[in-house]
Amino acid sequence: MKKRTFVRTLVGAAVLAVFSGVAYSQQTVKIGLLSNLEGPFAAGGADGMRGAELAIKQKNGMAGGRKIELIKASSDAKPDVAVNATRKLVEQDKVDIMVGPLSGGEGIAVKEYSKTQPNITFINGSSGAQATTLVNPSPNFFRFNTEGAQWMVGLGKAALDKGYKRVMVIAEDYAFPYSQVQGFMSEYCRLGGKVPVKAWVPLGGKDYASVIARIPKDVDALVVILGGADAVNFLNQYEAAGGDKPMIGGSITVSQDVLNYKGKRRDSLVGTIAGAPIADSFDAPEFKAFVADYQKNYPVSAGGYPSPSLFALVYYINMKAALDGLDAVKGDLSGGQAKYREALTKMVLKTPVGDVRLDSNRQAIGTTFITEVVKDAQGNLSNRVLRKVDGIDQMLGMKKEDFKMGSRDEPNCP
Repeated sequence: MKKRTFVRTLVGAAVLAVFSGVAYSQQTVKIGLLSNLEGPFAAGGADGMRGAELAIKQKNGMAGGRKIELIKASSDAKPDVAVNATRKLVEQDKVDIMVGPLSGGEGIAVKEYSKTQPNITFINGSSGAQATTLVNPSPNFFRFNTEGAQWMVGLGKAALDKGYKRVMVIAEDYAFPYSQVQGFMSEYCRLGGKVPVKAWVPLGGKDYASVIARIPKDVDALVVILGGADAVNFLNQYEAAGGDKPMIGGSITVSQDVLNYKGKRRDSLVGTIAGAPIADSFDAPEFKAFVADYQKNYPVSAGGYPSPSLFALVYYINMKAALDGLDAVKGDLSGGQAKYREALTKMVLKTPVGDVRLDSNRQAIGTTFITEVVKDAQGNLSNRVLRKVDGIDQMLGMKKEDFKMGSRDEPNCP
């Protein structure tokens, strides 16, 4: 009797294990997706959503043997709004994984919030402030995109090669542009360039008259680090004021969401050099395949762009990382998602612009492009590759003791 009872117990346990495994494999993984659908980056934020959705479509809505349920939320580039939206996704909607946010200040705030939710894995959207991963990093916040300073490596030399020996910086006054300016100026100043004036403008500003009036006559070019509606407003007002200085672009200033706004001034962007994690003319097979898939799923007639924006690419990369990580652990998010995070940490992520790996702060080391805006026969603007720089880390090639994070005042070379 004891033997039969023991056998029945073993059989029952085995059957339970089988059915438990089947049930587990059929469970849904909830992924929260936060982007800007309001505020100055609304157009780019919508394209970021497209990029994230494309990564899920390419896997037929499954990862690690589990169905993906996507729950979206919107912010407006304000850190407090981003945290509140994230909190709702995590604490009310009970998402397992968070992807987002879009903007630099938002990223720092969400990183800090992630520390209060140790059982949830947070993966960046497109936010690019240095401090998100460089200062007090969170053990459960991952960023598979390179950040704003990394995107500008090589642009200082390119500007001097164009004969731009003195420039004025015009940039939004928050963490991401500080990083972009640092990435540009650390090289530009070291090679002899001068920046006599920096104009920091509010995010979401609409009147640039006072900034335009401050532009010195003796600067060779303007370094414009404005995105979305801010970039459009500045360009229109600069045109109306008769401005004719050539421009050096921040990454978001020459993204497709800006290049495709309707207005005469956009043509003056032709010839603008910039640094970015994306270049429309990059001819690698993986990038061409990504662009073709984006165009198929999001044609211009349905609201897409002729080529995916910076936001579409970066959200795609981070969502792909989230899904590839699930595949690596066969959907196992048990134990506070420990196995999942270990897989993310060790991952060499295959992306349309090359392999990405993470440093000890869970920050991407990857590729940057130096680009130039060109116009095709149909009147479309795009970015052609001038130079590709691989393997850029957050120290930007500098020794740790020589590195200083970007701020309103750092670097400085008047």
